[in-house]
Amino acid sequence: MDVARFPHLQRKNLSVSHSATTAGSDVPEIARVQRTALRVLVSAQILSGAGLAAGITVGALLAQDMLDSTSLSGLPSALFTAGSAVAAVAVGRLSQARGRRPGLAAGYLAGAVGSLGVIAAAALDTPILLFLALFVYGAGTATNLQARYAGADLADPAHRGRAVSTVLVATTLGGVVGPNLAAPTGSLAEGLGIPYLAGPFLLAALAYALAALVLAVWLRPDPLLLAREIGATEAVDLPEQTPSPIVKRIDKGIAAGGFVMAVTQLVMVAIMTMTPVHMLAHGHGTAAAGVVIAVHVGAMYLPSPVTGWLVDRYGRLPVAAASGMTLLAAGLLAASVPGDSVGLLAVALALLGLGWNLGLVAGTAIITDTVPLATRAKTQGTVDVSIAIAGATGGMGSGLIVAASSYPTLALAGGILALAVVPVAAFTAGRHPT
Repeated sequence: MDVARFPHLQRKNLSVSHSATTAGSDVPEIARVQRTALRVLVSAQILSGAGLAAGITVGALLAQDMLDSTSLSGLPSALFTAGSAVAAVAVGRLSQARGRRPGLAAGYLAGAVGSLGVIAAAALDTPILLFLALFVYGAGTATNLQARYAGADLADPAHRGRAVSTVLVATTLGGVVGPNLAAPTGSLAEGLGIPYLAGPFLLAALAYALAALVLAVWLRPDPLLLAREIGATEAVDLPEQTPSPIVKRIDKGIAAGGFVMAVTQLVMVAIMTMTPVHMLAHGHGTAAAGVVIAVHVGAMYLPSPVTGWLVDRYGRLPVAAASGMTLLAAGLLAASVPGDSVGLLAVALALLGLGWNLGLVAGTAIITDTVPLATRAKTQGTVDVSIAIAGATGGMGSGLIVAASSYPTLALAGGILALAVVPVAAFTAGRHPT
């Protein structure tokens, strides 16, 4: 498409408003395309949320059962977050080259394949296959996060926080329903001759496959490719052709946004991973653990519209600092909750999810504000690698800490670590996108 023929679609106009009308049926109207893209992304996120919740709910329990070891029960979380690191790069590069539609669809399809691999590993009682399958399953987690960037591709800079939050909040429905289906899907699995704890991965395989189908069929036109074609967001030339102050601003934004998201991911994954194990050790069943994780997942995504508004209204960095304080509160409460109190533990996990949400939305907005459109998807994928590595570290380390000490020690240490976000937010210059 020759943008020069349609001056009302030029960057200078789109930076003010996305309500411009088009001259000719072949030129998509930006606001309409953005609404369509968000509807498709929301549909896919509802499905992928259910797939994501499977590993969260029973991954550690399945490993504990197959390996007969608490110290290694954090390994599944470490594996699928490590797999998500590789997938983040792959999805980011594929999106950079071909667009969001093939990148996201391929990521979800890989997550479905990994889910089927977990089921086969459990049925065959083969730990090595379980580890490999969980690694591939992590592609679904990476893609679920990458989808938030697609929501911001065509968004006005002043509304990017809300666009990101719209995609994130859609994960709530599937993420809350998924853990509560742990018991029914477990019973279904047993009826099919599959171990009970592998049941939720039946749901994950179906959900991820449907999410891939929705994106492959309906995410048209591709938001990233269209944003490039019409210059819908502010772009910057290659770093070697860019004045040094702009390069420094970009690097500073990437570092700040990446750090916020990595720390919040590490703390959240570490405490979340060991919560079901902690609950079973105190006599609670998988149904109770599923309820607590459902509350946690709901808090991870449900507050997104409010978080997006706060990010757009008050700035990225104040919200990032608030995430550190919220995670501290979550760690302190989780560390002090009596083992028989499901209610208080659910509150602690809700705070944990909320703190993660604040950090993710704020960090995502920081990255999207500062990264040039020409390299945006590739850079976003690279940043998500640091998030995945942080999650893998948290997942693997959580089991070791609990085995060596206790769950309260893990929760307290995580809360204190989250405070590192506050000084980064306080000393990083700039509150609003430029």
